[in-house]
Amino acid sequence: MSRRTLLMGAAALAAAAGPLAAATTARAAARTPKVLVIGLDGALLNRIKDADAPNLDALMASGLTSVSPLYANPMAPTLSGPGWSTIITGVWPDKHRVKDNAFTGHAFAQYPDFLTRIETAKPGLSTYAVASWNPVTDTIFSAKVDTRVSTPEAEYDTGTTSRAVAELAGGNRDAVFVHLDNVDHAGHSHGAASKQYLDAIHGVDTQVGQLVAAVRGRATHTSEDWLIMITADHGHTDAGGHGGSSAAERQTFLIASGGSVTPGSTRYDIRMPDIAASALAHLGIAVDPAWDLDGRPLQQPVPDAFDTLRPQLGTRVDETGIGGAVVGFTHTPPAGWSIDNSAMGTGGVTEWRGWTFTTDEFWTSAERDQWRESNVRARNVFAVADGDEWVDKSCTGTFDSTLVSPAWPVTGGRTATLAYTTHYRQEAPQKGEVLVSYDGGTPAVVKTYTSDTVAKAESLTLQVPAGATTARVRFRYTGGNNWFWAVDGVTLTPA
Repeated sequence: MSRRTLLMGAAALAAAAGPLAAATTARAAARTPKVLVIGLDGALLNRIKDADAPNLDALMASGLTSVSPLYANPMAPTLSGPGWSTIITGVWPDKHRVKDNAFTGHAFAQYPDFLTRIETAKPGLSTYAVASWNPVTDTIFSAKVDTRVSTPEAEYDTGTTSRAVAELAGGNRDAVFVHLDNVDHAGHSHGAASKQYLDAIHGVDTQVGQLVAAVRGRATHTSEDWLIMITADHGHTDAGGHGGSSAAERQTFLIASGGSVTPGSTRYDIRMPDIAASALAHLGIAVDPAWDLDGRPLQQPVPDAFDTLRPQLGTRVDETGIGGAVVGFTHTPPAGWSIDNSAMGTGGVTEWRGWTFTTDEFWTSAERDQWRESNVRARNVFAVADGDEWVDKSCTGTFDSTLVSPAWPVTGGRTATLAYTTHYRQEAPQKGEVLVSYDGGTPAVVKTYTSDTVAKAESLTLQVPAGATTARVRFRYTGGNNWFWAVDGVTLTPA
């Protein structure tokens, strides 16, 4: 029984990445860019590392590896419909609106698949998608894709692989998507902790090897620049199954090789919508801001001050629900930033006393199913004020902490744009305030949060006073035994 029954241009890149990358990009520009995305349904990266998987191991050694957590309810359950829709469209479920495997109410007309975007931007390119789970090719990918193949169930992954190998070896496709299903089938039938699950990974590793060999064996391979990306739509529990909020169910990953990828690298800033954006960028298709994508090209990393803190993150102190080996928090801000705890209460859970810099793995482990999992627009290390967790140990006073930015340059008499991601859950009497001060003057409130604002990318236009040369931003959270506020990616850009 099937488990489904059970259930940027080259010049811009060079300028952004430096001289060495510029040389690499220039060489690649002389070759024809092509993309292969391989989806391994229900595969866990940690079990891939445990399994006999020499082809996937080789791709990790020759490319980059990144673990990326998914959402959970109420944004969407960890199911294949939302998972593949996120990867293929480049937006999170609150935009593509897929909440289950029925795809009811989807917004693919507004947020189409990346192959359709390729066809629209460069109709001369050839696109191909083949899937063992037919909704991928029947529903998510549109009819604009040159060829969509829904593999007959009797052929399953063997048929999917043979068809894709034939296209890769003998065709002239520019972008190819391949979906393989058997790892997920083994997870449902036997659990992720089983030998059968490891055997299924070994089997799909052989199929990945066949696909990669087909690419490298092409007569025109030396004149082509292939970016190969491998990912999964969700994870699995040890006992088998997914849909919930556990770390194992929420685990996804990206293995990428080729293009401008640095061999043997590990990244923490990549999220699953980035796959679609990265495919577009590799093919020379600039991401139009009007598309409202959540993904950004992996070839164009964006520096973030909070992310510089990852090497100094520590393990738990008071939090018993977090694994003792998990590193994930610090109260020490990055250079130029500060935290004002002068009005902060005393005691409480050490990890969450005042603003804390943390990661998804650490923060969501503190307490599941309270919407922390929906903080999907934050990346890598982010800042959290969590009154709910702070009061879980004896404390006095209230939670009153302010995160303070560096003094950033602005131009007096003109506008500036303050951008950041916010994930705010409300319970009175808590409040979140964004304040701005100029040239060391009195901070003024520019935004107040008193209602749920989930995983939102904010962009505030500031009117800079005449003569002002610097601006400093403050995020003040006040409350008690209430909820939380997470912010990330804070930038202030003068007009």
